[in-house]
This record gives sequence, structure tokens and C-alpha cells, in this order.
Amino acid sequence: MSNKLILENIKKLREITGVGFSDCKLAITENNGDIDKSIEYLRKKGIAKASKKMSRVAAEGLVLLHEKSGAVSIIEVNSETDFVAKNKDFISFCKEISEINLINKGNLKTLNSSKMKNNKTIEENLINLISKIGEKITIRRSKFYDNEAMNFSYVHNSLEQNVGKVISIVRLAKNKSDDLKEIGNKLAMHIAAQSPIAIDEKDLKKEVLDKELEIIKEELINSGKKTDMIEKIASGKLKKFISDNTLLNQIWIMDTKKKVKDVIKDYSKNDEIKVVDPVKPYIKEQP
Repeated sequence: MSNKLILENIKKLREITGVGFSDCKLAITENNGDIDKSIEYLRKKGIAKASKKMSRVAAEGLVLLHEKSGAVSIIEVNSETDFVAKNKDFISFCKEISEINLINKGNLKTLNSSKMKNNKTIEENLINLISKIGEKITIRRSKFYDNEAMNFSYVHNSLEQNVGKVISIVRLAKNKSDDLKEIGNKLAMHIAAQSPIAIDEKDLKKEVLDKELEIIKEELINSGKKTDMIEKIASGKLKKFISDNTLLNQIWIMDTKKKVKDVIKDYSKNDEIKVVDPVKPYIKEQP
């Protein structure tokens, strides 16, 4: 690995973790430049704490939403710099492919071969755009949500309608008795801020919990905690991890005295409001 790449990875790790240069350099060296393993290494050493920032994708660009007849699609397009993300040609390209993405139901394979207004494929237009701007641009990922549930969204750091740095969506089961717009929009805003990785504890993958418990225990060992106390402390820390990362158990951002599940219950006047799937495609936010 070249010195330039090492320095770039150290800088990236520092931005993500907030840890000093020397510790980041050691972590990068010990883990052959792997950012995720370096974060885990620092956490086990007790140097870095878990944070929402650690899950951010180290890229610039935009996320775009398109909606029609209750169905919604989201597409993320990455650029190397934030300067390009504000370029008019880049934005125009992203907006047009966002519309096509909805028609393709979020299928990236068929998206690339789809024709744009100039009768060239998205793939051909992307190559031309890269050549014109002189910077790597990639269509990273996309999602499609049908109208079998009710989709509510929130755009953070928006450049214009349905175009921004973060777009979150929450899907609520259709409810004939209650108006879900207010709670749906507020939940989408909460998700953008708090980045839940699951709806409730039962929805968390076992491997996620096992890895978190492993990190917690190793951190406690490295901090010198007594063996007979480690299991008890680790259990408490894991419960906090679950609470912090599951939507229903998170503290409500608009009233810290309540949890999300309490707020949803308050809004459920006639029929129970059910969250089908919390979703947060995102790209790196500027510090």
C-alpha cells in the first residue's frame, strides 16, 4: 500500500472516529488499510466509541427520490467531491435517472441500459459526464417501494425538492381509520437523524449482536475490568446498543421523555399503527 493511500485512509478513519493521527495510523497499519477492521480495532482498544458517524459511507454525491401513485424509488449517485455534487450537469443527470429508476423499480441492471431523453443509454451518458467533469461518478445503489404500504419521506440538506444529502423513508401499514401523514413525516425525520438499523430487537440480525458483544467484551478486557464483572457490564452495554439502534426503542428526537413506540401508540387513535420497514439510504454528510 502506497504512502499516499495510507495517508488517505488515516484521514478517512480520523473523520469517521474522531481519533488522533497516531492511533489511526497504527490501526490502518495493523489492518492493512481496511477501514471497517480499523474501526473495530480502535473500539476494542477502547479508543473509539460507537457512533452513527461510523456507519456513514465515505463518498460525496446526492440521493434522489421519485414518487408516483404512492410508489417510491430512491437512487444514490456518488461523486469524488462535494463540488461536483453541486454541478448543474451532474444534478440534471441525477434527476433524469431518478425518474427512470422509478419506472425500472430500482433495478440497477436494467437502469444502465435504459434510454435517456437524448436517446443514449444511462451508461453512455454517465461515461460522457465523467469525461466532461473529469471526476469518477458512480451509481451506487437504489431502492423501490411499492404502494402496498404508505411511504413517507424526509430530505435532509436538500438542494431542491426530492434531492439532497440524506433521504429517509418509513413505510407504515395502510390504516383506514387514522390519518398517518403527520406521524409518518415525523418518523421519517427521526430516522434521518437517528439512523436505526432495525425496527425492533427481534429484527436485529444475530451476527450484528454477536459482533457487538465481542467488541464490548474485548474493550472491557483491555480496560482492565475484572472477569466476574465483564458479563454483567457487557449485558448492560448490549441492551443500550439495542435501544440506541432499533427504531421503536429509540428516544424520540422531538420529546426526549418518550420513546418512539410511545409516540406511535399516542397517534394510534383507532387502529394500531405498524411500521413495516424503516429505511435510510444515505451518503456522507459534511462535518
